[in-house]
Amino acid sequence: MTRQRRRRLIKTRRTVTGFLLVASISFIAGMTDAVGLMLTGNFVSFMTGNTTRAAIAVGTGDFSHAAVLFAAIVTFIGGNALGIVVAHAADRRAFVVLACVSILLALAAGFETPSLVLVQFYLVVLAMGMVNATVEHIEGLPIGLTYVTGALSRFGRGIGRFILGDRDFAWTVQIVPWSGMIVGAVLGALLAGAFGSHALWLVSMIALALAFTTLFIPRPLQRRFNQRLMVAASMAKRSK
Repeated sequence: MTRQRRRRLIKTRRTVTGFLLVASISFIAGMTDAVGLMLTGNFVSFMTGNTTRAAIAVGTGDFSHAAVLFAAIVTFIGGNALGIVVAHAADRRAFVVLACVSILLALAAGFETPSLVLVQFYLVVLAMGMVNATVEHIEGLPIGLTYVTGALSRFGRGIGRFILGDRDFAWTVQIVPWSGMIVGAVLGALLAGAFGSHALWLVSMIALALAFTTLFIPRPLQRRFNQRLMVAASMAKRSK
């Protein structure tokens, strides 16, 4: 086997593995989003929608609902930050982040009484923020796991460039997270309708199963799916 062919095979394996991981995580995100929306009446990962609804609540004088949604936005941001910090400290990034997500969803499932629905809501939002740290890009292409507006926008722009004669089909990968999310959301709606808040237990177990599955992905391959932190480099510069 020539070196060039070997490199192509390695890149293909890396790309396929990344796509499968993204589709699986988006599937879990779609399930969680549908279950969370049906249980709490608010979005748990769609912060664009929560921002608009919070603004409408302010405009109509419903300040208590606005406060709930603004707190959710802050929680989601915090979840993303926490996911990066946890991932940076972990040797097995995908496993640890997904395991944390599973734990948060299991905790949320325990707060099923109506008086604790906000606690349940914020725990799910925190989990959805964290899950974004699992995979950040595939072969240099940015990937969103809990939101698909950006993916659909990049997909549409790719169609436009194709019409104009550009034959780079890298933009087609953006359909992967959308596909995973819509299938997961359908299943999530079915689970929430059948089991109520207990559906979060099922989503938690699926997230944990995926976490253990990632242990079979080689570490060097996983590192290619995430941005490299330059903490060590910046600390070295400061010490000079």
